[in-house]
Amino acid sequence: MSSVMDRVNAFSAVRFVEMFGPLYEHSPWIAQRAYGHAPFADVQAMQAAMRAELDRADDAEKMALIRAHPELAQRMGVDPTLTSASAAEQASAGLDRLTPEEFTRFRALNDAYAARFGIPFIICVRRSDKAGILNGIQTRLENTPEVEQQTALAEINKIAALRLADVLERMEHEA
Repeated sequence: MSSVMDRVNAFSAVRFVEMFGPLYEHSPWIAQRAYGHAPFADVQAMQAAMRAELDRADDAEKMALIRAHPELAQRMGVDPTLTSASAAEQASAGLDRLTPEEFTRFRALNDAYAARFGIPFIICVRRSDKAGILNGIQTRLENTPEVEQQTALAEINKIAALRLADVLERMEHEA
C-alpha cells in the first residue's frame, strides 16, 4: 500500500489544486504554484512549498488572500462567501453560539480592527477560544499595519497547516 504522500505526489496538477486549493481561503493559486515543487519528501516539505509561494507572492496577492478571509463571529448565514471549513473552524471556538453581549463585543472589536487595518481580523480559531480571540483582537489593535499584515499571514499559514492535516487524514482513511 502506498503512503499518502506517494498518492499526493502522483496527483496531476488539476487534482492537486482540487484537493489542496481550499487550504488557503479562496486562493487556489498557492496550491497551483506549490505543485511545481513536487514531488514532496513529506508533509513538512509540502507545507514549506506552500509557505514559500505565499512569501513570494506580491503585496496585492497577499492582501487579496487576507481579505478573502471571513470576519469572525458574524451571524451564521450572513456571509455567503463563508466556506464550510471556515464555518466549522469558527464553530469549534464557539463563535456560532455567541450571547447577544458577546456578539456586540465581537462586532465592536471587528469594526475597530477593520477601521484601523482595512482587513478582517485573522486568527487560527482552532487553536483558541472566544476569550483568547477577543484578547487577540484587543492586543493586535496596537500593532502597526505592517506587523499586522505579517501576523495575519502567519495565522493563515497555521490555518492552512491544520486544514492540510485534515485532508491528509481523510485520504488515509480512504486508502
